[in-house]
Amino acid sequence: MNARLLLTAALAASLAACGGDPDFDDNSQVGPDPALPAAKTYLFPPMGISPGIGWKKGEAPTVAAGLAIRPLATGLAHPRFVYTLPNGDILAVQGASPGTESVFRPKQFAFKYVLKGADGTPTGPEPASRITLIRDANGDGVPETVTTLLDKLNSPFGVAWIDNILYVANTDGVIMYPMPLGTTRITGPGKMLTPLPGPPIDHHWTKSLVLSPDGQRLYATVGSNSNILEHGLEAEKDRAAVWEIDRATGRHRLFATGLRNANSPVFYPGTNDLYVVVNERDELGTHLVPDYMTRVKDGGFYGWPYSYWGQHVDERVPPMWRRPDLVAQAIKPDYALGSHPAALGLTFYNAGLLPAHYRGGAFIGEHGSWDRYKPYGYKVVFVPFVNGRPSGKAEDVVSGFLTPGNKRASGRPVGVAVDRTGALLVADDVGNTIWRVTPAVGARPAGPAPS
Repeated sequence: MNARLLLTAALAASLAACGGDPDFDDNSQVGPDPALPAAKTYLFPPMGISPGIGWKKGEAPTVAAGLAIRPLATGLAHPRFVYTLPNGDILAVQGASPGTESVFRPKQFAFKYVLKGADGTPTGPEPASRITLIRDANGDGVPETVTTLLDKLNSPFGVAWIDNILYVANTDGVIMYPMPLGTTRITGPGKMLTPLPGPPIDHHWTKSLVLSPDGQRLYATVGSNSNILEHGLEAEKDRAAVWEIDRATGRHRLFATGLRNANSPVFYPGTNDLYVVVNERDELGTHLVPDYMTRVKDGGFYGWPYSYWGQHVDERVPPMWRRPDLVAQAIKPDYALGSHPAALGLTFYNAGLLPAHYRGGAFIGEHGSWDRYKPYGYKVVFVPFVNGRPSGKAEDVVSGFLTPGNKRASGRPVGVAVDRTGALLVADDVGNTIWRVTPAVGARPAGPAPS
């Protein structure tokens, strides 16, 4: 039997022998003090995915009571991030993975086997690296125009706009484009502000952006180049970090480190508190390690790769690379989201359209698990905040992305944003749709947002 057949047989035997996750209360891993079971190691870790099939005509996700959902834009090429400009125009960022990481471990062949079909649909558009502008001038949820703003980018994800400049976080750098409000097409080449760590490996390729409250700096997230140092320490230089970038000069420094794959940085309204959502490490078990949302502190270290959730040491780090000094400094995150939901989107709600219950809290887009048999995530959740800090259990807001029995995924949520009217926007990269969530017909809006 050749190596590929042997691998396939071993994988099939592993999946057959471990057809379910161990009994566990997933809710015990949501909040500031998650339950952390003992770490496990595997020849083949738990793996399960619900292949994408897209939405049939008339289908839509499910929303919480008092809400309604409908598509704002469809037929996009796997939108991953969504952003609202000051004039109300909406940007849908469609980024295709650069596909640069080599497959060099037997386990990774298994990953490709299981993850095949996880992103994208058989009948959907081909992956693209473009930004689409959606203009809904009267705010009724029916765009007047949908145009290609930028095309042929290099695996973009995050964007930010200020002073008639659009900043785009490609996988290998932050690019500046002149863009007065009202622009519907950018034809110029753009200018590099700051290179970011990218290929040749580029394990976590998505790079997010946010402006500082005073508009002088950008904060960019740069994920690790591995799960747990499989490519060595040198490949992780300046990764697993949040960068602070000076808008005027492009100079940067590492603002916070030890964040395996942080995404969607955003400042809590009216403060200088910078929050991110983070995808934690895999292959330690179905219920380890929880992804999280946390406030990142200037100079803070959050554990990766040496430890998780504070000082829980990851014994897989080779002895010659261990750093007990950094483990002792590792900051425990603020709020766990459960193990492996793949949290990628984060926004705070400070508008007045949705029910008042949501004001001041966080919406989080959970792309969905692969490192467990029973799917987890595949939804948008809401985390209440009190006095600027998370408080209370996460609540499902947008769900129903999986078909009955969890066999297939009609969609997978990624980025989240709020439009000019106060509606919640959700980028669905398998359903190729931007969804818009509003109060249900007859529901009373919460009232105007605080000034």
